[in-house]
Amino acid sequence: MHCPFCRFPDSRVTDSRTSDDGSSIRRRRQCPECGMRFSTTETSSLTVMKRSGVTETFSRDKIVNGVRKACQGRPVTDADLALLAQSVEESVRATGVSQIEAQEVGLAILEPLRKLDEVAFMRFASVYQGWESLEDFEAAIQLLRLEDPSSEPNPQTSGQAVG
Repeated sequence: MHCPFCRFPDSRVTDSRTSDDGSSIRRRRQCPECGMRFSTTETSSLTVMKRSGVTETFSRDKIVNGVRKACQGRPVTDADLALLAQSVEESVRATGVSQIEAQEVGLAILEPLRKLDEVAFMRFASVYQGWESLEDFEAAIQLLRLEDPSSEPNPQTSGQAVG
């Protein structure tokens, strides 16, 4: 690390601390040449490879904006979306790779979104996975019901006549 004061090509780390969210490290450094102290912040880079082959830096904001459309009209707050984006980033970073395909990011969104709001999950999944027929929706609903038996429809509340 070059000293920002005298441009000496080396510096000594005197203290290191992780940030509150654990996503970066703050290092206190001292230049052995001029003796000046300065701080640096180090973060690991994570890039996303899109289908077109273009790469871009991972962005929580893009996650929030993409999921926000699926959550329109649902009881989901901005704080809920921020937590979802953080959860997605943590799971993607846990893979240990520095470059991930956009498809993998989308898959990482599905489970936390399902836990947050099943209707928003269905909306997002239908677009993301390219569902083209009612059978696609029915199959997804059936899977949701198998995973959560308490979500079975109640004939007394679903508007069906009970006889």
